[in-house]
Amino acid sequence: MPTAELSDAPATGRGTLLAALAEHAAAADREGRPSPEVLAAVRASDVTGLVAPPHLGGAGAGQLAVNRRIAEIARHDPSTAIIVFQHLAVSSRIVEWGTAEQQRDLLPRLASGEWLAASAWSESGAGAAKRNLATIAEELPDGSWSISGGKAFTTGAGLADVYLVLAQTTQVEDDGEVYGSTGQSFFLIPADTPGITPDTSLDLVGMRASATGFIELDNCVVPAGAMLGPRDGANRVIAGVRQSGATLGAVAVGIAEAAWDHAFEAARKRGLLDQQGLRFRLTEVRTRIEAARALVERAGRCDAPDPGAVTLHSKIFAGEVAEEVVQTLARLLGSAGYVISNPINRMARDARAVALMGPTNDLARELVSTPWTL
Repeated sequence: MPTAELSDAPATGRGTLLAALAEHAAAADREGRPSPEVLAAVRASDVTGLVAPPHLGGAGAGQLAVNRRIAEIARHDPSTAIIVFQHLAVSSRIVEWGTAEQQRDLLPRLASGEWLAASAWSESGAGAAKRNLATIAEELPDGSWSISGGKAFTTGAGLADVYLVLAQTTQVEDDGEVYGSTGQSFFLIPADTPGITPDTSLDLVGMRASATGFIELDNCVVPAGAMLGPRDGANRVIAGVRQSGATLGAVAVGIAEAAWDHAFEAARKRGLLDQQGLRFRLTEVRTRIEAARALVERAGRCDAPDPGAVTLHSKIFAGEVAEEVVQTLARLLGSAGYVISNPINRMARDARAVALMGPTNDLARELVSTPWTL
């Protein structure tokens, strides 16, 4: 069954990366950790430099290209797609908010794959909205910062070379922010900084090979130049993320595509495509996938009057479509879908995980609908 091209631009190392994903994704999911071969292929491909500007070793691509490449990777392995998505998200924040020195120092290494980046925003007690952080950054007399606390559900924990850490820099009262607080700041912290320790013991149900775990920071001292963006202004950076058009809905689209490929091929092999009822069901499923893809593409183009709302809608809708599509196709597979080794079950677990990744679908609904009450 022919499918739409996910990117119009040539990509160095794409074939090698996709071949590595096809070979190692299932085993990595069973083992619950990323495949070294896949990580090597990610670092060697051009996807790591997609958003960095050309003069710093990247492609200078927009978020439409990012969404397409993430969907393509997720079609083969959603766990790797999440790792790459977070790497590109941090790279984008450095492009948008980094000082000239930060950009010169970090972006060439991130673009080449020498370094991988990860976001460390979430905390167990702060909730999905990243409020009331327990990770505290204290300014020292020489202008450096001492950061202590713990981060949960950090994708790429233990394999990233640099973390974008969200910390409380000033205690503030409730300021009415829906996501984050005005007293928070971002810091770029290399993984070899003394005092930072990853914990990868977390055993997930979905996205098992995404290296999602905890990051502990114990008197982790970083220079003043490690702060990314304005002091106490992390909420402005976060708001810009929603406006960027990059969406985890692309991961959901990739999962739905993979489920379609699997079910269609199973039906073809069993000679079931001559049954009109089955063809009609498959057509309905295909239509849902195309609708989700169209919304993800629109988010990446950032051409809507409110691009942030479209980005959030794309995450909600594509995530729900992926879950529905996988469930529908699992039923069409019949008894084969109940075998634990059938790939459709891994797709179901991964699709569910997308809805729970930040911003969670429920938080995305809150972010979309809160302005209606003002």
